[in-house]
Amino acid sequence: MEATPSDSPDVTPLPPDPAEPVAAPAPTTAQPTGVRRLGRAAHREIEHFNWRLTLANVLASLLPHLCFARLRTALYRAAGFRIGPRSLLLGRIYLSGTGRIQDRLEVGADVIINAHCFFDLTGTISLGDFVAVGHHVQIITAEHEVGPSACRAGPLHPRAIRVGNGAWIAAGATLLPGVQIGASSVVAAGSVVSGNVPPHRAVGGNPARPLRALPETP
Repeated sequence: MEATPSDSPDVTPLPPDPAEPVAAPAPTTAQPTGVRRLGRAAHREIEHFNWRLTLANVLASLLPHLCFARLRTALYRAAGFRIGPRSLLLGRIYLSGTGRIQDRLEVGADVIINAHCFFDLTGTISLGDFVAVGHHVQIITAEHEVGPSACRAGPLHPRAIRVGNGAWIAAGATLLPGVQIGASSVVAAGSVVSGNVPPHRAVGGNPARPLRALPETP
């Protein structure tokens, strides 16, 4: 019986033909290791960490309300905020936003900001000279588009807020995204302002409505 190549131990297999293409090995999808996944998760947790602001907040929180206003203001200046001469922070303020929020707050000269105010610095907030901000005032610059039914809070958009020279935002008032507060105007305590306020005008309520015109005295 004649032996076949598979039966004979002395048969050497032929080398592969160089002209014949060699199939590439199937690609393998590298799964992220536990360490990589942990690193990515840690990065997401601290990507918005602002060490200068955190340090200023920690040190300012140690100062009692209505005391050491100049030191408190100096701490926020050292953190990179633009705060004009003779302006004072009378208590701790709460600042929110991503990235370098120091560039999105501008405080003029001779401004008084009372304690426990909240400034949303998603967009720019500008306070003119001689502005007074009462305690627990909220200034909000971020608004959402109305999204689909699965999630009505759609994409986020910043809208700048400007408060003119000499204006007074009384305690507990809320300024909504995009409003412009005219010079020497007054926003009554607890009001919610959703539209622009002309100069020399007092407004109040929710939503805020004109109350009266104010005299243009020097």
